[in-house]
Amino acid sequence: MREQHVLPADIERTSMAIIEEELRQRGIEIPQEKDAIVRRVIHTTADFDYAENLQFGENAVPAALDTLSSGGVTIITDTNMALAGISRPAMEKIGAKSCCFMADPVIEKVAAEKGCTRAVASVDHGMKMYPHAFFVIGNAPTALLRLAALIEEGCRPSLVVGVPVGFVNVIESKERIFDVCARCGVPAIVAFGRKGGSSVAAAIMNALLYTAADTLDPEKRGWKG
Repeated sequence: MREQHVLPADIERTSMAIIEEELRQRGIEIPQEKDAIVRRVIHTTADFDYAENLQFGENAVPAALDTLSSGGVTIITDTNMALAGISRPAMEKIGAKSCCFMADPVIEKVAAEKGCTRAVASVDHGMKMYPHAFFVIGNAPTALLRLAALIEEGCRPSLVVGVPVGFVNVIESKERIFDVCARCGVPAIVAFGRKGGSSVAAAIMNALLYTAADTLDPEKRGWKG
C-alpha cells in the first residue's frame, strides 16, 4: 500500500473533503454558521451521527464568536482531558484562556463537605470567579444540571457546551440545559442523546476558536502540507 496525504495540513484537508462528500451522499446539509463545528466533531470522532444530534440554540454560534472576538474570554472545562485538547495557540491569538478546577484540592474538599460531585463544586466555583465564562462540559451531567439551576437563578454564562457521554442522567441533563438556555437567552450547543465526551467538547471549542482566530485552514496554524 502506498501512503498518501502524510503531512498534517494535507491530512486534515483531505479528511474534511471526505466528510463533506459523505455528508452530501447522505443528503445532509449543514447551515454555514454551524458547518465548521459539525465537521470538526465528525473529524474528531469519525461519527456522522453528530451531523444530526448536535443542536444549536438560537444565534449560539454568532454570539459565541462575537464574545471570542471581544477578547478576554475564560473557558471552563469539566475535565483536564478537554482542557488539554483546546488549542492554546488559538486562545493566545484572540486573548482567551482556559481552566479546569476538577483536580483542585479545595474543590475536592468542598464537594466532600457539601455531599455533591466535584463537577458541581467546580461549576459553583467557576461561576463565582468567571460569571460570563464559556462552560464546556464533556463528561459530567451533574455539571449541566447545576448550570441549569444557576441560570434559572439569574446567572448568565456566555456559552454552554453540553456534550457529556454515558448513561446516567446524560440524556435528561442535556435536554434540561438546552431548554433552560433557550428560555433564558443563554447560547448553547448540545449533543443530544448518549454520545459525547471530552474530545467532542474540545472539538467544538476548537472550531469556534479557529473561526474566531481565522485559522480554520491548518496552514494558518503553522502546519505544513
